[in-house]
Amino acid sequence: MKKLQGSIVALVRPFNADGSIDYGRIRALVDWHIDNQTDAILALGTTGETASTTLEEDIKTLEVVIDQVKGRVPVIAGSGSNCSDMQKEKSIIYSKMGADALLCISPYYVRANEEGMYRHFMMSADEDVAPIILYNIPGRTGCKISENVVRRLSTHPNVMGIKEASGDMSYAVKIARYLSDDFAMYCGNDDITIPLMSVGASGVISVWANIMPRECHDMIFDYLEGRREQAAATQLKYLELMNTLFIETNPIPVKEAMNLMGLEAGHFRMPMYPMAAENRAKLAAVMKAAGLPVLEG
Repeated sequence: MKKLQGSIVALVRPFNADGSIDYGRIRALVDWHIDNQTDAILALGTTGETASTTLEEDIKTLEVVIDQVKGRVPVIAGSGSNCSDMQKEKSIIYSKMGADALLCISPYYVRANEEGMYRHFMMSADEDVAPIILYNIPGRTGCKISENVVRRLSTHPNVMGIKEASGDMSYAVKIARYLSDDFAMYCGNDDITIPLMSVGASGVISVWANIMPRECHDMIFDYLEGRREQAAATQLKYLELMNTLFIETNPIPVKEAMNLMGLEAGHFRMPMYPMAAENRAKLAAVMKAAGLPVLEG
């Protein structure tokens, strides 16, 4: 896992009209991603609306994903929580279920101090669990993992990397100094994937990959294999689409995009709600300009 590179899809979670999870559709999406060269699958992340689901639902979802993947690609499970004990508990459960790695978020809302932030991650990393990827996304959590905490955690044998989703290139460059064969960085913002790879990122944990998995994979490996001008060209070609996938809170736009393409991403879990009509029209127009099929009606 510490050598993991490529396009890691932050998998959406389809819901039925009654609010229940469409596990059959999850299975179909897993196969579609593997057929389209997605390199690893992240289940139970932000894009999977995990903040609005129960632990029981999350366990069942991960069980379905692992069963459907059947070892063909790595499965990363989002085990994060603002409660450090809960994060540790979920990390242990998901590891025993067969998750290949864990995505652990900074403790949102509680506003931990520096040492509390460090120990929040250490509580899970010190357990007999799968390798941990730190998750820095201050736009959702209200706090960031400081450069010093990243430095301290980067040497832990069970911390394999960081998903950097702040959008702050200055911060990314600073923490890039701690990258090694045992500690990787994964871009968490599709619009700056190639810039982050230029300072050492190993790939992307991607929302965009939900609708263009093959293109995302190809962009990453164009860069890794030395075709850097082609990688940059792909980044710029689809930049407007990547940005439009965030004109409302993720995952509202990407699920709307998938439904417009006939990929059947299903409904949302409240308080997520369907996109405003004017934004849906803008999304559809950008998708068409990018060459994606858009169903009428």
